[in-house]
Amino acid sequence: MLFRLLLSVALALVLGACSSAYYGTLEKFGIEKRDILVDRVEDASDAQDDAKEQFNDALEQFRSVVVVDGGELESTYDRLKSEYDACEAEAEAVSGRIAAVEKVAEDLFAEWEDELALYQDAKLKAASRSQLRETQQKYRRLLAAMHRAEGRMDPVLKVFRDHVLYLKHNLNARAIASLKSELGGIEGDVDRLVQAMDQAIQEAQQFIGDIKGA
Repeated sequence: MLFRLLLSVALALVLGACSSAYYGTLEKFGIEKRDILVDRVEDASDAQDDAKEQFNDALEQFRSVVVVDGGELESTYDRLKSEYDACEAEAEAVSGRIAAVEKVAEDLFAEWEDELALYQDAKLKAASRSQLRETQQKYRRLLAAMHRAEGRMDPVLKVFRDHVLYLKHNLNARAIASLKSELGGIEGDVDRLVQAMDQAIQEAQQFIGDIKGA
């Protein structure tokens, strides 16, 4: 709780300023870039977990749509539109969190690379360089998993949006029938999205464990 409070305070102090001022403020509290990276990876993982749950909720709403009667069409559209809007917001949150991870990771690795030149002890320098390369490799694996999961969201959102729009302008049995015919494909898309999210979350947990244990 205190760690997140310090991050918020530092961000408020340097809002609109450069990244170095932000990092400098945090370093005064003993918070290094690797600590910020861990925090942002945790945030990204949480955002993906939230998105996974929201997309599952939206799928349940799509399933419920195909069994409604004519008198419920408008309220059905309202529910479906609400679920789509929530999915879109969660997707944007995931993308934002991933971008935040990338920013601090780039800064951390650049600083680490620069500081290799400061070593006088060749063995320590080699060990640090080896650790940097290993961390970068694990990070690339994590980032790839996050981007795969992120990429799975857009096709699902497009399908959701198409059917929400169609239902909006065609509040009738034919519109419901069209949703029913597409339900299997939507379920498959969401299943693949959830699998990608789960893999990214696992990679995040592994990366955090490795960083904290280093």
